[in-house]
Amino acid sequence: MQQNKLARRLSKATKSRRKQHTEDTQVTVEWGQRLDTAPPSTPSTRRVTRHSGLTNKELYKSIIVNGTEYSIGDAVAVKSSTDDPHLAIIYKLWQNERGERQAVARWLMRPHEMHTKRVEAGPREVFYSNAEDLIAPEMILRAIRVVASGEDGEWVCRRSFEEHSARISELDWASVYGKNMLLDARVDAELFGQKLESGAVKKQPAKGVPGVKKRKHEVESDDGESTEDESFMASDGGESAEEKSHRTVRKVRSSRVKEKTRAVPKRRARLHDMQPQAVNTAMLKRASRTTNTPQTDDIAGRTMYEAARLRLHVSAVPATLPCRESEFAEIYGHLHTALEERTSMCMYISGVPGTGKTATVRECVRMLRESADDGCVPAFEFIELNGMKMTEPQQTYVQLWQAIGGERATPKHAAQLLDAHFNTPSPRRHTYVVVVDELDLLVTKSQSIMYNLFDWPHRPHAKLIVVAIANTMDLPERMLHHKVSSRLGLTRINFQPYAHAQLMAIVRARLVGCAAFDADAIELCARKVGAVSGDARRALDVCRRAVEIVEHEWRAQPTGHAMPMVTMMDIDRAVKEMQAAPHVTFIRNASAQQKVFLVAMRAAMRKAGVAEVPLGDVALVHRQLCLMHAMRAPSYEQIGVICAQLGASRCVLAESSILDVRQLVRLAVAEDDITVALKPDPVFSKLATS
Repeated sequence: MQQNKLARRLSKATKSRRKQHTEDTQVTVEWGQRLDTAPPSTPSTRRVTRHSGLTNKELYKSIIVNGTEYSIGDAVAVKSSTDDPHLAIIYKLWQNERGERQAVARWLMRPHEMHTKRVEAGPREVFYSNAEDLIAPEMILRAIRVVASGEDGEWVCRRSFEEHSARISELDWASVYGKNMLLDARVDAELFGQKLESGAVKKQPAKGVPGVKKRKHEVESDDGESTEDESFMASDGGESAEEKSHRTVRKVRSSRVKEKTRAVPKRRARLHDMQPQAVNTAMLKRASRTTNTPQTDDIAGRTMYEAARLRLHVSAVPATLPCRESEFAEIYGHLHTALEERTSMCMYISGVPGTGKTATVRECVRMLRESADDGCVPAFEFIELNGMKMTEPQQTYVQLWQAIGGERATPKHAAQLLDAHFNTPSPRRHTYVVVVDELDLLVTKSQSIMYNLFDWPHRPHAKLIVVAIANTMDLPERMLHHKVSSRLGLTRINFQPYAHAQLMAIVRARLVGCAAFDADAIELCARKVGAVSGDARRALDVCRRAVEIVEHEWRAQPTGHAMPMVTMMDIDRAVKEMQAAPHVTFIRNASAQQKVFLVAMRAAMRKAGVAEVPLGDVALVHRQLCLMHAMRAPSYEQIGVICAQLGASRCVLAESSILDVRQLVRLAVAEDDITVALKPDPVFSKLATS
């Protein structure tokens, strides 16, 4: 009894301490002074309509957190996901129409938080940046003291950091922060090269901003090119003749930009002016790389056949991707806009296998990386996930967190870490471009993985771009719940199968500088493959096999014999050889019910949009096909036996379980092989091509 009383007393004391700790750690937030007149760089409060995309905001000058008042421009410590808080400047304070208190923090970055090369800095040195994040006022921990030069234990700021181009500039913190000029739009224009907004003070005397070491702006030369001087000079309050000329050029340029964009709304100007310009620049880079750097390095030291086999391999990365210019421009435009505006987005790309989906996305990412290296777009991190390389769909969390956090974790723990990462503001947050290939293999019963992948980009601090690639165009409508497909958005791009003319262009582009093929041979290969599937990989395989056949015959001849080119006869031999593969021969000589089962299985897979389908769905389609073509419909038990026979011949892969309609089955051969094997059969030719 005494032990039970003691245990109850200890439990009661523990609950009391927990309650007291909760009360002590509870954050109280109250508004301070209201901002009657908005500062020059802050949009004023105004009434807006529902469809304008804006919100009614009540601006404030200060806020009280746990009894301490913080004003706009104060340096504070912000709560982070670790024990080490972030440092920031309070830039804006407002309350939206829903009554939510919000604050904009402009980060004071430490060297390890900057996405740039290693910078030499002191142990307590921070960099004033233009990187902003929307935070809750409850995340403010305490005020900090930032000085221009101080003793140990004080934060020191002597330089600024421009997030877009990773440029570091000198800054006189004592003059700028001491006179509370961090909110002045002219300071941003001098430090970070930002344009003055419509409400900013523009008609001020043409004097340099005190404390900001000015950067000489671009001046056009006589030949039309622009030059930029990166040197800095201290402002002494006066203005020389050279500075006046720079300011005049800057005013003329700003007036020209206004005249061009005055008649066009801001949103329309961004979509129809900036984006095509970026796309055209990327296309010019691709063209220059193709024309200026011909593929001759792989020919040196190799025979004509060896170079052709090397280039025609499906794993070889070509210098350019012909016949996908429109898809490339659309994908590049969406990604460039999201990176430029530092926003998150989702994109769904669909198309049958072999249409260049993954290759086009990789080419866009490669061009964006080059633009990021040149400082044209902000830096980003690229992560590629493939459903075929995962043992289970839950490995998506593990691989994604390993790429972001650099450590391995269990799927459940990795999902929690990713959720906390995308919900917490941080100055060290990079923009991540995540490509999820073979998306249909990540579909689960609960669809939690798909939901999280498409929901994380909608978080305010995510900075996440998800590009999903699948083989089925209407996969979101067929397999995904409405709450998942709605988060996927409307940015969808479909890749059509290649026509024979496009296949010819693809093969010829790979064989530039290598005279191993006759022109008619390439056309014959393109027409044969284009009539069946339009798969570019199949066309490359046929051409590569034809090269191997010709090379084998050439090496069997005496030394010194001329190297013949690949002709139409060689292409025809390669096609017949591929059609005479063991699995194609087995399908051609299979029983009628086995052929119907393979056709029914392909139809069920196309209808479901996934590679694995239940045996019951295949059996239902099998019986319907038999009734439509006046054939005897087998029972479900007999269909199970047919599935087992095809599984024993390795044409079908089935789950290791009893013959049941709920077991999952998938094809172990390509769909094109089924079409090729059944096309000569007059009975199944229509079924094979349908």
